[in-house]
Amino acid sequence: MSDKRQVISEAESPSLTLQDAQILTDAGFYWREPGGVKVLVCDPLERAGFVNGFSTRLGGVSPFPENSLNLAGFDEDSAENIAENRRRFLSAFDGDFRLATVWQVHGDAIKQVSVGDDIAMSDEKFDALISDRENVLVGVKTADCVPVLIGDPRSGAFAAVHAGWRGTVQSVVGKTVERMRQRFGTDPADLVCAIGPAASGRCYEIGADVIDAFGENFPASEKYFTATRDGHARVDLHGANKDQLIGVGVTPTAIFTSPLCTIERTDLFFSYRIEKKLHGKTGRLLSVIGKQ
Repeated sequence: MSDKRQVISEAESPSLTLQDAQILTDAGFYWREPGGVKVLVCDPLERAGFVNGFSTRLGGVSPFPENSLNLAGFDEDSAENIAENRRRFLSAFDGDFRLATVWQVHGDAIKQVSVGDDIAMSDEKFDALISDRENVLVGVKTADCVPVLIGDPRSGAFAAVHAGWRGTVQSVVGKTVERMRQRFGTDPADLVCAIGPAASGRCYEIGADVIDAFGENFPASEKYFTATRDGHARVDLHGANKDQLIGVGVTPTAIFTSPLCTIERTDLFFSYRIEKKLHGKTGRLLSVIGKQ
């Protein structure tokens, strides 16, 4: 895989500076750029034996506004565009992988992708996918919500989780680890986890309903909020999901969090909060994990 591992230089990509690259390296990530498609990879997760990647908006064919790598959202883009974008995205990974995704509903339901499944099951309603199948990439779609990828190098099991504020409040990440323990014998202490680009605590403002929901479910929820105006605060979903992983037994040093914010970096990522308001539609990112 050495031919595809590269940190993009400032000269090769004006939107990504050398300082950006160093910050990502320190956090455990690097950029891969095959054929104009830019994918963020968690290096420790890859070294643990798992193919993984967080897509960007770059290198596609969709009009968001142009040349965007929209990987879902058939009501806002053509099926032909999405199919071509997915083909380009999957070409970033060595091997012949099939993609498994589902219809996400901001809940805590978990789907196991098993041997013999028809993995073209995007109409099923779940927010996490677990598997131990080879040559399958399980993926979750986001555009500000938090994507979490989980790998168990001992059992070979892996998971992709979609955690917006509703999923975070419902502890979808912790429940996914517990399901992996039940189905694959996973010991949380063995896991390597990557928390991908999402709306950060620097930008993601929410109202009293979200603050109250966190308070009802987490005794120390105040630490995730920074007050902004009356009844509102910015929320750190990255931190909340990391704490959930630690709370179910994942080693803190085995959790790697991307420092990139989808709201701050709309040059790189789709942001529902920014683009839906401005343009009436937005694309979707895809975060995947699997093994050969």
